[in-house]
Amino acid sequence: MCNADLLLATDPDCDRVGIAVKNKAVEYELLTGNQTGMLLDYNCSQRVKHGKMPADPVMVKTIVTMDMGEQIGKLEKQGKKDSYEESCGYLTGSYVRNKDGVDGAYMICEMFSYYATKGISLLDELYKAYGYCLNNLHNYEFDGSAGFAKMQNIMQAFRGAIKVFGGKKVVKLLDYAPGLDGLPKSDVLKSLLEDNGSLVVRSSDTESKLKNYISVSAENKEAAEKVETRQKSLKRQKNGLINTAIE
Repeated sequence: MCNADLLLATDPDCDRVGIAVKNKAVEYELLTGNQTGMLLDYNCSQRVKHGKMPADPVMVKTIVTMDMGEQIGKLEKQGKKDSYEESCGYLTGSYVRNKDGVDGAYMICEMFSYYATKGISLLDELYKAYGYCLNNLHNYEFDGSAGFAKMQNIMQAFRGAIKVFGGKKVVKLLDYAPGLDGLPKSDVLKSLLEDNGSLVVRSSDTESKLKNYISVSAENKEAAEKVETRQKSLKRQKNGLINTAIE
């Protein structure tokens, strides 16, 4: 095993980049796209420091994933030429029309080098600023026409009067089926939870799957994992509503 302080890898077409850094146990820990995206706020702070921040900056992030090209064109017409995407795909400026692993790797290395000169690890900086952030994706497969019907029933159940997920109160439910905030119609539900958590459920457009994106903020890893375990335990409650996640 190499003894590098930072590991980077891209996917085959190099539009995404993932990283791993050493934790306090001197073991490599993978960062999620959301965690890396939060850390890349460094780039914004440096632009401000050096007077290079656009007068009307824009940051773009997605509810799950989306094509960035059309949005970039709209922003250019408004004179807003800087944009970013998270979820393991990152982008600055408008010279590339999609996520770009080379651009992302450059930003990450610059950020890592800066913090290293200050004696700060990426994980320490992340947890200091935001607490422990856990973000995981869980897939559930449903085969055939019966499986598809079950997925539809589950999505409808999530649209019911669910007040709690895994012990966390639902602050707000966002339903993107009719279109929301200028976004196209999509079978996606996002529950905003207390303590800065969220749970997103979406049916895949291309596979017989339901995807469950869980985000938890807590004081440490152990506390976050306990919350996530409760939220991903997919059981139907006696009252007929799905209370913690998908059955």
